[in-house]
Amino acid sequence: MSSRAPVIVWLRQDLRLADNPALTAAANTGRPLLPVYILDQELPGAWTLGGASLWWLHHSLKRLEIALRALGLPLILRRGAADQVMLDLATACGAAMVMWNRCYEPWAVDRDTRLKSQLLEAGIAVASHNGALLFEPWTIRTKSGGPYRVFSPFWRDCQQASPPGAPLTAPPHCHTLGELPASDNLDTWALLPSAPDWAGGLREAWTPGEAAARARLAVFIDRILDDYARDRERPDIDGSSRLSPHLRFGEISPRQIWHAVHARLAQAGEAAMAEKAAAKFLSEIGWREFSCHLLFQFPHLPYQPLQPAFADFPWESDPVAYQRWCRGLTGYPIVDAGMRQLWRTGWMHNRARMIAASFLVKDLLIPWQDGARWFWDTLVDADLANNSAGWQWVAGCGADAAPYFRIFNPVTQGERFDPGGHYVRAFVPELAKMPDKWLHRPWEAPPDVLAAANVQLGETYPEPMVDHAHARKLALEGYQQIKTTK
Repeated sequence: MSSRAPVIVWLRQDLRLADNPALTAAANTGRPLLPVYILDQELPGAWTLGGASLWWLHHSLKRLEIALRALGLPLILRRGAADQVMLDLATACGAAMVMWNRCYEPWAVDRDTRLKSQLLEAGIAVASHNGALLFEPWTIRTKSGGPYRVFSPFWRDCQQASPPGAPLTAPPHCHTLGELPASDNLDTWALLPSAPDWAGGLREAWTPGEAAARARLAVFIDRILDDYARDRERPDIDGSSRLSPHLRFGEISPRQIWHAVHARLAQAGEAAMAEKAAAKFLSEIGWREFSCHLLFQFPHLPYQPLQPAFADFPWESDPVAYQRWCRGLTGYPIVDAGMRQLWRTGWMHNRARMIAASFLVKDLLIPWQDGARWFWDTLVDADLANNSAGWQWVAGCGADAAPYFRIFNPVTQGERFDPGGHYVRAFVPELAKMPDKWLHRPWEAPPDVLAAANVQLGETYPEPMVDHAHARKLALEGYQQIKTTK
């Protein structure tokens, strides 16, 4: 085969240049490179990218195209069934090889396996790499050889394994084909919302792309990490990494984060607070790993409870209640703040996610799958493994799940994690003038307090949808029902 036969780098959830094993390996061949991104809205079915993720994808691809151009490379954009599009493209341009970093969604695993066979049959070599995880799903196993279903021993095993290697630097200037294959124009994909343009809050909150991801990591390491263990649960404080959408689209790798945190630890010496904070943050990266391993081992994770007994849970069907939850009109301020933050910015603080999710499945008895689908469409960091595992955890039906009887009280949660009310006031402005004492329970406030705050319950702000104590009782009765029928 001619030395001018190109290597195609199929970019998927790895929209970066640095620490991109497939891109580096392709550059090391010395052949012309052809980076390709294929938008496949057919194969994922119900899990094709939601509106917020499509907004992020558009801007991430824009920035990736600019970065590749600086290396002397194009970004070829194609749309359609990814395996057929790639096979046709590789054949048409006489590719010597196709390289990619592995994905772990069940349809992606099946597609890549099928495509690999088709490419090899066509005389085109294939190489896949790990660009998304610290540890591959088949490398961390229990002593009996099975997959872990509890996080703590899983993460302990990960920490005892050989540490991830050093991140790869971006390849230097590369060369590509003289005559490029046709490429779609990104703007014609119409990934951005219009009529109406609802993405104003996303633009205010986020800057997609590899450069922004690395900048945010630097800010987090320098200014936030040392207090992470203390502040991470507070939605009213900038105490979390906010790296999740960058990780979701592969604008930064977990290996880059791992090494940046350990470099910070080395700099801090024996500081106990730094060690505690770093360990806590890395365990969150570990939960991401755990979720991905679960999805790989249990492909039904997005649809079915990992604990089969929960398939018989007496869920309710209440479209009106569901819509009120989606819109942040439940009458519980901390829940509504979280849901409105999600709608406005495409992201929600993790503590608020747990509170809002618990309210849906345990106060309203609406199936966790319905909540997972709403998050999927509205989150810029919508990741199938994390989203599914997180919802199953809250619902009490997944791996390492919270006990079902752990039902978050939205009032005490708000008072504990938003004590000054800054989070609620930022996203539920109709309650902005309520005193702290009553902010998280406005229905208990005296009439004169409500009047002074310009709050009319049922008019300017809703009454609580349900009585939490009664809802908790019903949820526990439902749990007892499935326990007795096991």
